[in-house]
Amino acid sequence: MNDFYIHDKDTFFNPATRSRIVYFILSRIKYQVRENVKKFGINKLVSSGIYKAAFPLHDCNFSCPSEDFSCPNERYLLYMEWAHPRSIYKKQPLDLIRKYYGEKIGIYFAWLGYYTQMLLLAAVVGVACFLYGFVNRNNCTWSKEVCDPNIGGNIVMCPQCDNLCPFWKLNITCESSQKLCIFDSFGTLVFAVFMGVWVTLFLEFWKRRQAELEYEWDTVELQQEEQPRPEYEARCTHVVINEITQEEERVPFTTWGKCIRAVLCASAVLFWILLIIASVIGIIVYRLSVFIVFSAKLPKNFNGTDPIQKYLTPQTATSITASLISFVIIMILNIIYEKVAIMITNFELPRTQTDYENSLTMKMFLFQFVNYYSSCFYIAFFKGKFVGYPGDPVYWLGKYRNEECDPGGCLFELTTQLTIIMGGKAILNNIQEVLLPWVKNLIGRCRTVSGSEKISPRWEQDYHLQLMGRLGLFYEYLEMIIQFGFVTLFVASFPLAPLLALVNNILEIRVDAWKMTTQYRRMVPEKAQDIGAWQPIMQGIAILAVVTNAMIIAFTSDMIPRLVYYWSFSVPPYGNHTHYTMEGYINNTLSIFNIADFKNRSKGNPYSGLGDHTTCRYRDFRYPPGHPQEYKHNIYYWHVIAAKLAFIIVMEHIIYSVKFFLSYAIPDVSKSTKSKIKREKYLTQKLLHENHLKDMTKNMGVIAESIIGAIDNNLRPKLE
Repeated sequence: MNDFYIHDKDTFFNPATRSRIVYFILSRIKYQVRENVKKFGINKLVSSGIYKAAFPLHDCNFSCPSEDFSCPNERYLLYMEWAHPRSIYKKQPLDLIRKYYGEKIGIYFAWLGYYTQMLLLAAVVGVACFLYGFVNRNNCTWSKEVCDPNIGGNIVMCPQCDNLCPFWKLNITCESSQKLCIFDSFGTLVFAVFMGVWVTLFLEFWKRRQAELEYEWDTVELQQEEQPRPEYEARCTHVVINEITQEEERVPFTTWGKCIRAVLCASAVLFWILLIIASVIGIIVYRLSVFIVFSAKLPKNFNGTDPIQKYLTPQTATSITASLISFVIIMILNIIYEKVAIMITNFELPRTQTDYENSLTMKMFLFQFVNYYSSCFYIAFFKGKFVGYPGDPVYWLGKYRNEECDPGGCLFELTTQLTIIMGGKAILNNIQEVLLPWVKNLIGRCRTVSGSEKISPRWEQDYHLQLMGRLGLFYEYLEMIIQFGFVTLFVASFPLAPLLALVNNILEIRVDAWKMTTQYRRMVPEKAQDIGAWQPIMQGIAILAVVTNAMIIAFTSDMIPRLVYYWSFSVPPYGNHTHYTMEGYINNTLSIFNIADFKNRSKGNPYSGLGDHTTCRYRDFRYPPGHPQEYKHNIYYWHVIAAKLAFIIVMEHIIYSVKFFLSYAIPDVSKSTKSKIKREKYLTQKLLHENHLKDMTKNMGVIAESIIGAIDNNLRPKLE
């Protein structure tokens, strides 16, 4: 205590720190020893039913201010200045959040608020790119050719499935091609490059903000203070020699046992990831099989009078139903795996709470990454890429013919998938976060044992609130990181993703604040130095996002084939036009197939409304029938492949160079924060040194007085 400046012992520790100290004691105190087995901790007593619950109390009622002005109701302040809907435009009171809930919750809301602020810039640029595509959609030459009755209306397309699928005219995809022009434009390329730079700026500036909070909240040296978890200490039965102190210490298992546990845990995680991949394959099989049904049932001849017919094509119907089924499966697997991941991490037995959460974070994110993004990766990089040609199609499992993209590509379908998953997830999560705790608390208040009393005590009111749990904050982080992946990984196909994320996050901050302040018990405060394992996860997503967006533009959109046609194949020696133009692009990029070359298995069901045709068209770059290399890839195909690979290499190198330059140029800790930390260390050492000198001086004075007193007593009789 001599090393601290203590003005008042009752207020020296803030409420969060006091609760943390009490919980530390309660979670480790022994209450029984039976057959040399020690039982300890309040958590064990609660799980055994001896106690109903153990939790810190809230300050009074959130809707009433304190009557004592010297002791303000901090819960009321948080509700009015942070959680109330009228406070949606206000800055978050981070210091008050940290004081009331602890550093861990404080740094989560600091990160979420900073992420939302940065999304504002991305949303503005994304909307600008979307508006650019929307304004210029009528200048899209290739879409005009698709919709032109004399061009698209006269092009007969080959069947996209076996036997049941009829021939169809290209102009039935007119509506989807016009929508595709909005997203598949030059603005999308600019936005993809911008987002590659934006995510780096966000991560680097967040590190600086995080360093400021570490200094202000005194968590710079937190790692040296963290204690082992009670569950870990209870299993420490093996004695080993510490390599640093050379003293005996207890650990829960030997090195060999630790390896066995690691292998078992990794195998369990791998099994569940493979289970998700199996569900994705099931969705693909569904798409392949149900497309045949929609192709047979839905009309293929567009007459322009039926408004539903313009939108409900077999491709659109298949895409929407598959996306909805995929979303339902994702949410079901998500619920199951959460419990499995916790069981695996408990079996692994990490030493500290930080280690526990980091281990659980990596397991959950690997699962969620495959769960949420696998269907998007399939549409972006696999659908329509390995289909063969009408005379020799490629089959899944030897039975299901591979899906083909619309003549404009799969980009619009990827946009549809992202919209359904991202929008559906946001709506469902917000409904759950608002309605579920409110309904449960309402039921709890109706069943209260003190219902006859006019005023129930604070502990009883809090008891009927919902339990947040020690992993409650983990799920909030996970929800936001999954959203961060959607905003960055596939943003080239959906420039409005940052806008949707911005609107969701503005609501998310206030919904989380409302439920923590009014609907949940007060959590046991915890210290945290940073956002933990989520930081390297975001850095990994940022690096992967550059590759995925470059590949979406190159392989999913039709931007590169259009550029190749414009600059090389619209003019001699390959084209017939005298100037660079996009006219004739559709006719040039659809290959010709002789109907007589159909195999019995892949022959389509002729449609009477299309007349008598001997050839049909399909999406590929191949030589026509009668050519010496018929149905082999033509020179256009190889030009496009070379251009796509060159584009990916150039775009990746440019963005990675800018990212690494920004990472190097922007220091993780600002100069002013470094100076403050150094000055604090200097003053601490100086004060401690002066304190010790004062103590030594004081002690020496006492010793000197004692010696003088003893000498004086010995000499006094002689003098007398």
